[in-house]
Amino acid sequence: MTDLAPKYNPNEVEKGRYQTWLDEDLFKPSGDKKAHPYSIVIPPPNVTGKLHLGHAWDTAIQDTLIRFKRMQGYDTLYLPGMDHAGIATQAKVEAKLRKQGKDRHQMGREAFVKQVWDWKDEYASIIKGQWAKMGLSLDYSRERFTLDKGLSKAVKKVFVQLYKEGLIYRGEYIINWDPALQTALSDIEVIHKDDKGAFYHVKYPFADGSGYVEIATTRPETMFGDTAVAVAPGDERYKDIVGKELVLPLVGRHIPIIEDQHVDPEFGTGLVKITPAHDPNDFQVGNRHNLKRINVMNDDGTMNEECGKYAGMDRFDCREALVKDLKEEGYLIKVEPIVHSVGHSERSGVQVEPRLSKQWFVKMKPLADKVLENQKTDGKVNFVPERFEGTLDHWMEDVHDWCISRQLWWGHRIPAWYNKKTGETYVGEEAPKDIENWEQDPDVLDTWFSSALWPFSTLGWPDTNSEDFKRYFPTNALVTGYDIIFFWVSRMMFQSLHFTGKRPFNDVVLHGLMRDEQGRKMSKSLGNGVDPMDVVDKYGADALRWFLLNGTAPGQDTRYDPKKLSAAWNFINKIWNASRFVIMNLPSDAKPAHMPDVSKFDLSDRWIFDRLNHTVSEVTRLFDEYQFGEAGREAYNFIWNDFCDWYIEISKVALNGDDEELKARKQENLIWILDQILRLMHPIMPFVTEKLWLSMPHKGKSIMVAEYPTTHKEFENKQADSDMAFLIEIIKAVRNIRMEVNAPMSSPIDIMIQLDDEFNKHVLDENADYVENFLHPKELTVAAEIEAPKLAKTAVIPGAQIFVPLTELVNVDDELAKMEKEEKRLEGEVQRAEKKLANKGFVDHAPEDVVNNEKEKKADYESQLAGVRERIQDLKESK
Repeated sequence: MTDLAPKYNPNEVEKGRYQTWLDEDLFKPSGDKKAHPYSIVIPPPNVTGKLHLGHAWDTAIQDTLIRFKRMQGYDTLYLPGMDHAGIATQAKVEAKLRKQGKDRHQMGREAFVKQVWDWKDEYASIIKGQWAKMGLSLDYSRERFTLDKGLSKAVKKVFVQLYKEGLIYRGEYIINWDPALQTALSDIEVIHKDDKGAFYHVKYPFADGSGYVEIATTRPETMFGDTAVAVAPGDERYKDIVGKELVLPLVGRHIPIIEDQHVDPEFGTGLVKITPAHDPNDFQVGNRHNLKRINVMNDDGTMNEECGKYAGMDRFDCREALVKDLKEEGYLIKVEPIVHSVGHSERSGVQVEPRLSKQWFVKMKPLADKVLENQKTDGKVNFVPERFEGTLDHWMEDVHDWCISRQLWWGHRIPAWYNKKTGETYVGEEAPKDIENWEQDPDVLDTWFSSALWPFSTLGWPDTNSEDFKRYFPTNALVTGYDIIFFWVSRMMFQSLHFTGKRPFNDVVLHGLMRDEQGRKMSKSLGNGVDPMDVVDKYGADALRWFLLNGTAPGQDTRYDPKKLSAAWNFINKIWNASRFVIMNLPSDAKPAHMPDVSKFDLSDRWIFDRLNHTVSEVTRLFDEYQFGEAGREAYNFIWNDFCDWYIEISKVALNGDDEELKARKQENLIWILDQILRLMHPIMPFVTEKLWLSMPHKGKSIMVAEYPTTHKEFENKQADSDMAFLIEIIKAVRNIRMEVNAPMSSPIDIMIQLDDEFNKHVLDENADYVENFLHPKELTVAAEIEAPKLAKTAVIPGAQIFVPLTELVNVDDELAKMEKEEKRLEGEVQRAEKKLANKGFVDHAPEDVVNNEKEKKADYESQLAGVRERIQDLKESK
């Protein structure tokens, strides 16, 4: 046994412990082939920077599940890894290089990618240090990275197979273009924000000089790419002008007026300019009418040679100059300010430009349909909470083809080559043999393409004979925030079903967002982020983990609250002090906890072991249902209220007594319950439970591989629960009365207990020692009928009434004087209220709630006055 410090110090408790666990190989699977496998692959954090509280929340839940299942005897695998995060990481490194006056294009691809690998190594090391501080029991021997050799092999296989199946194709389409990073973006990498803008109303003259039509646009700079003006089919207002030609203002090019179902005749003027290379809807219109596609912008968002004198200008500078010229030339009718939703790049923050571009796409509908069908089977992915399955369904039902190519250098290079002579395209896992005649596509794949394969590629796929793949796939649970369903969860589901025929995980456990104390989302711009490592340094990893697991229900947001962290530390300190008390009261030759002899239990023993049984059952059930907050409340109530506040206090009677046999039994019971508590709490609080468990007599080298508590039928005793509840209520009632009359525990008082049910008398008789110790009666009267003294404090509890005569506890004359003074005060308050309510001006003109409030106050004062007068009468009669 080890001496414990008087106060819990998380830094001392946690120091060196993680390395010991690693040295003892405790994080690896057990290797027991008879045990059920249980696996979680960590959602790979991006190597863009340090982990935030959202990551801490994810991993705290995951590690709790793994530790819980490991202790239950499962063969557990918690697989670590990180994501290369193509666009995000490249943006970070480019920003760093810009500060150094460097540019990736000047450096060249190879030198730049080396810089990114250096960045990756630096931040991967930081992240692993953070995982260690959080106590994550990860099997580092299986650690993966989305750009490692094995995952690259999986990515190539998937790309090539989807290409051969016709599910990956290359084509010119309107995509989201980031002019700052100069790359395509997928739809879900675009964040829509409300921006100030305008409708610019412009005259488009008829080519025959017969007048003009009015066109409204929010992006006049795209006019150079206009190839038609469209009206709705059958629109009576414009039936005579369909087929006529217009002159494009300032450009002079002639464009036709066409009919197309895209146009909403109720919106604006019912005339829409068609720019096929810069709008997804216009692109479709252009396809239907064989319109030319004119791209008017360069990759960096400047205007190209199609724009005449505006070529080379930034798109927004061009807009300003163009509007000025339209006004001077008489084409501008009016400018109508608006606020509208505009897409912005998630990574660079700039306005996204819809732009025609040749890119690689995944044909999504067949893959999405497969997910929707699978969700109707027993092999579905279970969403926790269930309501988020609707979010998945909605996205899958309204899915668009996925643009997967990115104009970046950091990522999985697209396995496609173009013949320099013939222009032929070759797609394969290996490069063409006559490589000198081929040039590889310079683009890389969207980050989500590789992370969509994460649950199975990390386990050895495409080698389906891999031992890990056969044993641990599908994984058991994915824990992540609800905001990533579109980005990641959905993609893992369709890739897994398509390539393995199985769901990637049994359950998706979704938590909400971590918000600040005011309920705002944490962000750099607000400066309200919290570094989880700072929290660990102040309160300890166990306190942070307890806060994260105990703070909310599945799917709900939670607020970071330092007061709750302080409360978490207090709870752990309570466990520490209780453990220290138990350990200090054990004999020097104490044996490890072993099953107690139920036949020798007294009431408190029968009660606490029944409560332990209930707590173990509920915590286990709630863990399995991912109801961590509810599980925490069950554990907290048992540990703090039942064990610490009552059972330990009750046990002190025996521990301080002369009955050595009784003392030994209490010691055995205490160590058993403490052992079970530490095992119960270990999944959430790994560091402190390990320290305390190793400080007791124990079997085994770590609590981590000790058996998780189970229920024991012989501990069930509902009668004990009822009897003890009765005893506790009596003790609490008498304590409250003592506090009210300033009668300390050291002063014996007369106590009278009138029982509603004679059956409860045995509870008091059998526990006379506890009654004596906790009530400290001068004289105790217990009976079914009691003549209550006139001057007494009374408490009513289920099954009994308690009377404490006050004659000896208070000075009657002093109390009478005090009560008469209170009577005068209350009479004054009643008179004041009566006078106010008799005032017709107040009653007629004051708000109804004010008048009602005054009536309530009067009634309250009258009630108090009646009670005081009754007390005065009792005091006078007692003299």
